[in-house]
Amino acid sequence: MTYVIAEPCNRDQGHGLRGVCPVDCIHPRKDEPAFDSVELLYIHPDECIDCGACEPACPVQAIFTEDDLPEQWKHFTQMNADYFK
Repeated sequence: MTYVIAEPCNRDQGHGLRGVCPVDCIHPRKDEPAFDSVELLYIHPDECIDCGACEPACPVQAIFTEDDLPEQWKHFTQMNADYFK
């Protein structure tokens, strides 16, 4: 199961998520070059262990499993995949 960050998240709201992810799979991190150039955060599908800890911790309820992603935000699945290509 893949987790996807969708609207209404933005990079600044997601800072606290990094502390709840046991494998630190939410990118870009503050120390990564892309941090200042992206609007959203992304969950690395190969690093994620599907624990679900990020979903209830999201302050704006923007994290969903791929299967539960609202129809209007389905395109975020491809955006997430493209980020890690």
